[in-house]
Amino acid sequence: MGRPSRTTRRTAAAASAALALALGATACGGTGPAGGGELSGQTVTVAGVWTGSEQKNFKKVLDAFTEKTGAKTVFVPSGDNVSTFVGSKIEGGNAPDLVMVPQVGVLQQFAKKGWLQPLSDQAAQTAGSTLSPVWRNYGTVDGTYYGLYFKAAHKSTVWYAPEAFTQAGVNEPKSYTDMLKAGRTLADSGRPAFAIAGEDGWTLTDWFENIYLSQAGPEKYDQLAQHKLKWTDDSVVRALTTLGELFKDKQLVAGGAQTALGTDFPSSVAQVFGPEPKAGMVYEGDFVGGVAKDQFGKKLGTDAKFFPFPSVDGGRAPVVSGGDAAVVLKDGKNSKAGMKLLEFLAGSEAAEVWAGAGGFLSPNNEVDLASYGDDITRSTANSLIAAGDSIRFDMSDQAPAAFGGTKGAGEWKLLQDFLRDPSTPQGTAAQLEAEAAKAYGN
Repeated sequence: MGRPSRTTRRTAAAASAALALALGATACGGTGPAGGGELSGQTVTVAGVWTGSEQKNFKKVLDAFTEKTGAKTVFVPSGDNVSTFVGSKIEGGNAPDLVMVPQVGVLQQFAKKGWLQPLSDQAAQTAGSTLSPVWRNYGTVDGTYYGLYFKAAHKSTVWYAPEAFTQAGVNEPKSYTDMLKAGRTLADSGRPAFAIAGEDGWTLTDWFENIYLSQAGPEKYDQLAQHKLKWTDDSVVRALTTLGELFKDKQLVAGGAQTALGTDFPSSVAQVFGPEPKAGMVYEGDFVGGVAKDQFGKKLGTDAKFFPFPSVDGGRAPVVSGGDAAVVLKDGKNSKAGMKLLEFLAGSEAAEVWAGAGGFLSPNNEVDLASYGDDITRSTANSLIAAGDSIRFDMSDQAPAAFGGTKGAGEWKLLQDFLRDPSTPQGTAAQLEAEAAKAYGN
């Protein structure tokens, strides 16, 4: 999230109902049981980017914690810029106890500012046996384990309307070239290929990352994510050139670049699965399914299907993920109870509550796949766990927020400019490098 990231959050903005955004304006509380419980009479304040159905379903997890411990919970929507939100709360002496952080870069920033408590031994031990090392690494800063990954996103899924594929006579493509070919056939049969949410810059970073991971490979991906490789590298120019072929083709971008730049994430899903379809496919994370189901009543696996993001130029098919990590703030009024909540989130019980409600994937390998409500989500969850350490975390979520997580700035803005005019991949790479150098300070 975050941006969804996500999360800003991809995943965040992600499965949110556009209509339900109004919910985000107020803090919401859960009530404790009338009886006792080890935390009876205590309140835990939780901040996160989630709105709409994501917020509603996370509250079911908080209610389960209340049921178990007697603690009351209050959820405070942070808005997309978690970093600014938490900073101002700490400054005002009103810090939440636990924060769901949608970007690795923000988690690292919080740790370096000394805002975070390390995971308790119990939480670290549970995570040690239930999460693959890659997830624990993303939650660790300078050797200390601070962030527990609770919610994951599988950001290498391309969603499509089966009736559009049937009408055009196309099958699920196995390579990127075949996907563009299928897209042009779709357009010839009356429905442009892709709804692209260009108004949300994070979706464009996700397109780039999948192409880059498959084309350039995981090693270069890691180097670029840490800015040990410059954005002017040939591998970046090559990925931008590949992405530019899609962006400049009116058959492939529903309504052309201008329409895409005015389309936010929920609207891009509506263009494929809403009452008046304008495109056959929408690329984004597994959370697209949640929106198709919750907003438009689509049956996953029947009215809404996906295929894995295909391999590019003979590389491996990419598995890019996003995720939200629970962290406990030192300055919270009840950080002790905050850590108890984090310990609860580390177990499979908490994840199974949300898995049953839908719009959720867990990186926890002990979560019972039967707790997911449909076969599509089950297979996505399985693929996420099966990817093990070959999975790569969303690159822009690993970057400093100024580069990879800020509306109208950095990578988001430059890729929006590139969508508007994809004619100079080299020029865009040079601009990306200039912004990255500033944000990373190297």
